[in-house]
Amino acid sequence: MQHAQQAQQAQHTDRTTQQVTLDHIEQVAEDVVALHLRGAVDPLAPWEPGAHIDVALPNWLTRQYSLCGDPADRETYRIAVRYDPLSRGGSEYIHRFLRRGRTLDVSLPRNHFPLAPAPEYLFVAGGIGVTAVLPMLNAAITAGIPASLVYVGRSVSTMPFAEELTARYGDRVRIAATRDQGRPDLAALSSTLNPRALIYCCGPASMLTAAEAAFPADRLRTERFHPQPRQFAPATEFEAMCARSGRTVRVPADESLLDALTHAGHPVASGCREGVCGSCELTVLEGEPDHRDDIGAPAGRMYACVSRARSARLVLDL
Repeated sequence: MQHAQQAQQAQHTDRTTQQVTLDHIEQVAEDVVALHLRGAVDPLAPWEPGAHIDVALPNWLTRQYSLCGDPADRETYRIAVRYDPLSRGGSEYIHRFLRRGRTLDVSLPRNHFPLAPAPEYLFVAGGIGVTAVLPMLNAAITAGIPASLVYVGRSVSTMPFAEELTARYGDRVRIAATRDQGRPDLAALSSTLNPRALIYCCGPASMLTAAEAAFPADRLRTERFHPQPRQFAPATEFEAMCARSGRTVRVPADESLLDALTHAGHPVASGCREGVCGSCELTVLEGEPDHRDDIGAPAGRMYACVSRARSARLVLDL
């Protein structure tokens, strides 16, 4: 059994995408649908709570969605998508045009929001942000670790999986419908927690700001939909050498590394183009990157959509 699992892991490591079929679409709240994606051939790549996938849509857009199903289910991925009236084309396409039976390419799961060991957990979710923490809550409770969820939304009808969560976990889930109850007092929650508990929060920017004010920074883990507003030094021109091809690409001050590489014939997979999804990760062999992402790039890596260079040249594994 162990050798078979190792062979499957090696097989998934050798590829960057996998094919799925849209098995069915489920309405889980007002303007929110859950997509159940079944692996077309092989068992789907494994994942852990907090992971997300890139979905390549038939309208040439790629979007990122948190996996919110069961990690033990190697045949199906579940994601949820809220319709955004200001959509750039992703959620609108899914809600209006995507149909059961459609074949899609999705990335291997990536996890920039992993569940770290702790003696207790508090999960705080806002709206569609519940998708990131739902598998975490299940993992903690299954492992016998004290865990609770504060789930905030305008009304219960707008909150995906609210009924599923209360049915499965009872009073460990607190539903806070702000239209009737107002916002929960996060500072009061913080005062009752185990001093070694970890807090995971995913939701709109206003919720994350409130969480950062209420909980100790060293125990708070957050995932953002959009990057935080930050100030950087003015962008300057630099060179990117593609080590495998030997070609050097000039990156002007007014162009991203991602776009410069694409225009030079070295396209890099990308998604959000805002430094929050990790789709455009590159390996840096030489030089000093100027990290401008919201993820926290590992040593020797950078995200080409927003990050630049502190040195005059970067050498990339391309």
